[in-house]
Amino acid sequence: MNYVSVENIGKSYGMLQLFSGVSFGINQGQKVGFVAKNGSGKTTLLRILAGKESADEGQVNFRKSLKVGFLDQEPDLAPNLTVEETIFASDNEVLQVIRDYEKALQNPEDAEAYQDAFEKMDSLQAWDFETQYQQILSKLKLTDLNKKVGKLSGGQKKRLALANLILGKPDLLILDEPTNHLDLEMIEWLESFFASENLTLFMVTHDRYFLERVCNHIVELDEGIIYNYKGNYSYYLEKRDQRLETEAVETSKAKQLYKKELTWMRRQPKARTTKSKARIGDFGDIKERAHKRRKDHEVELEINMERMGTKVVELHQIGKSFDEKQLFNQYSYNFKRGERIGIIGKNGTGKTTFLHILTGNLEPDTGKVVHGETIKFGYYTQGGIKPKEGQKVIDVIREFGEYIPLQKGRKISAQQLLERFLFDRKKQYDFVEKLSGGERKRLYLCTILIQNPNFLILDEPTNDLDIVTLNVLENFLLDFPGCLIVVSHDRYFMDKIVDHLFVFGEGEQGISDFPGNYSDYREYKAEIDALPKEKPETQPQKTETKSEKKKDSNSNLSYNEQKEFKKLEREIAELEKKKESLQKSFLEELEAEQIKENSIKLEKTNQQIEEKTERWFELSAQLEE
Repeated sequence: MNYVSVENIGKSYGMLQLFSGVSFGINQGQKVGFVAKNGSGKTTLLRILAGKESADEGQVNFRKSLKVGFLDQEPDLAPNLTVEETIFASDNEVLQVIRDYEKALQNPEDAEAYQDAFEKMDSLQAWDFETQYQQILSKLKLTDLNKKVGKLSGGQKKRLALANLILGKPDLLILDEPTNHLDLEMIEWLESFFASENLTLFMVTHDRYFLERVCNHIVELDEGIIYNYKGNYSYYLEKRDQRLETEAVETSKAKQLYKKELTWMRRQPKARTTKSKARIGDFGDIKERAHKRRKDHEVELEINMERMGTKVVELHQIGKSFDEKQLFNQYSYNFKRGERIGIIGKNGTGKTTFLHILTGNLEPDTGKVVHGETIKFGYYTQGGIKPKEGQKVIDVIREFGEYIPLQKGRKISAQQLLERFLFDRKKQYDFVEKLSGGERKRLYLCTILIQNPNFLILDEPTNDLDIVTLNVLENFLLDFPGCLIVVSHDRYFMDKIVDHLFVFGEGEQGISDFPGNYSDYREYKAEIDALPKEKPETQPQKTETKSEKKKDSNSNLSYNEQKEFKKLEREIAELEKKKESLQKSFLEELEAEQIKENSIKLEKTNQQIEEKTERWFELSAQLEE
């Protein structure tokens, strides 16, 4: 059953055309993920579907009496109402039925009105509405029903808007970045809810696990053309790659044909015959196909990172409390060069406070932080870029200089740098306030990286970035040689980038160190939760840590050591491949500078192999005991 038909809609703002001629349909039961690059008008299209904006051309046809619910990126809620009052102030059909029933009770002489109200209460299951909304609010961790909306955090407001949306039971849910501002626990609950419920969804999200596990249909807007994929995110990636390969082959054939036709056209043929006329007429089309270029220029994030010394950052017994709440206490850690750490934990466990202490923006209550002399932080915060009034994109970058230094003594202009960050020359002279949310994030990221940090901290870097930019950012971060800390609710991003976690709100010190990525951690937690709860034995002396409790019955290694053992095997294999590749490179004709670089890399690789192999033997010996 067709719910919505979108027919040739277009939208422009002044001279900027977001999209034109866009057509697609949404059917009952489909869970559609909408994918497009930043600046393509994703949010605008969603607002047109939700009736919040109108299209300049074309039309959107809804099935008669279709009930549509819309979750905006920034929900518009009355700040003076409480959480519970917000639920009752919504235009929920059930609430109107309850009001009609209460009115009928006050007028018992009108038997017909009472019977009608009673039947509607039954059909909408309105008798249990209070229980329903309290259960949903509880699931979304909104337990203080009397708290004013104005005092809620961004994440709490998003959850309250979600609760209202779910309680309204619309036929079609339109969601704009539903996972933004939610912690990992909430994202996983929402993912499970949407995946299991018989709902019809149309949503934009950068969370690729969410797309994978919830959606059964992907609609992509690419270069102004709509493509439909009847499957989840993995299916979409596979079919999209096939489509791009086919397009590349067709463009190659068109170029060959163009060369042939160009030679013929240069002879200045006269259109004497019908065939000649048709051939001349077709030349323009062939030329257009041959010169078709995709705007997939990759962001080249090449920076001149400051050299990092042996001392990076040392945390000595640090502790911090707010309002008598102990966030962490007596926590010590020495960061090593090249570490890639993910930070996870529920809201309010001190993640942002920890980062401010780490960078020196906040003093700990106890303990001290020692920074290495060569450490230069690059701190990407959730606050984002704060442009001056009337400031253009190019002006933001020129504040750091007309020319930006790169590796090996090279430099590029501010304009060239912006082009590498996917801002063409025309876009560079746009006002910053006209940029989309994702474009602003990309510009902000550019300003952080051009300052050449060697210790990079990214606090929710994936919010509002399109999937294309996310893939490029991931590839850059995988090659980033400095230290990296990532706070993110994007599980796909975390799994790809980090190799161990700081878990806030766990352990005696308020922070525990887990060796593995986010999926490893979830798997470990699921195994722990599945274990039967045993009564603690009265044992003097040693208290086992969480990681030590999880031991393999056939192994002398703790759970953490088993993880490390498996990880070392993978890393040694990868280093051996890298070593072999470097050795082969010396058989090619290389310049003296390249030979020197490869020699240094080979020496470093050999050293890493030795260190990791030695540790592997240590753990292997424990296994055999």
